[in-house]
Amino acid sequence: MSNTEAKLSPYKSFVLGIVFSLLLTFSVGFFVLLFSADGGVKSFMAGKKNIEKFDEANARGFGGGQEDGINIRPVTSSDHIRGDLSKAEVVLVEYSDMECPFCKRFHFTLKQIKDEYGDKFAWVYRHFPLDNLHPKARKEAQASECAAELGGNEAFWQFLDKVFEITPSNNKLDLNKLPEIAAEIGLNVDEFNKCLSSGKFVDKVQADYDDAVASGGRGTPHSVLISKSGEKVPVKGAVPSEQLRSLIDSLIKIK
Repeated sequence: MSNTEAKLSPYKSFVLGIVFSLLLTFSVGFFVLLFSADGGVKSFMAGKKNIEKFDEANARGFGGGQEDGINIRPVTSSDHIRGDLSKAEVVLVEYSDMECPFCKRFHFTLKQIKDEYGDKFAWVYRHFPLDNLHPKARKEAQASECAAELGGNEAFWQFLDKVFEITPSNNKLDLNKLPEIAAEIGLNVDEFNKCLSSGKFVDKVQADYDDAVASGGRGTPHSVLISKSGEKVPVKGAVPSEQLRSLIDSLIKIK
């Protein structure tokens, strides 16, 4: 066969060129698609892992994880404490308004929790009167401080328990009941009235209020759980006892 006969005709060369071009295009497209698919799978798996982490965090009851940077005044012996700090594994600092109906409900929840956990749990009470909603609450907070001055920590808690027991909430407590409560728990009523009228605890109540805001409080009740290792978990609102137990148990495990 001559060299001339071995050469492809122009038509066959044209056809083979098209076929080669198509094969090249399909090959490049295949690898691009494979690369894109691999990236898509990786993105999907990463997103799936993030969703699983989010769900796991919420399942723990931490609302998406522990909130960092909670600015709260250290708990000291000058606080109103129900329990023994030296034995407690978890401390709850509550910021409360004595005319708030949710605070009233949460107060009795915390009494139940304290009875259940005993020395493992300590409860700290700080004032957070919401003046725009409950103008009487600040005076009631000052009255509880007068009770503490005259009768100590035990008198403070007795006074607080009684106020929450009898108040209709939502600013409806008759303030004339305050001296009656003082008398009922064994305080000198004249000294109590003198203390309350002096306004000597105005600054103390305000300091608690400022601390509540600094710790992230925007409504009442607002609380912060603290473990022995210093882990802090905010508790917003009057959460049910089951949820509170779950949070406390989680902190006891990581003490």
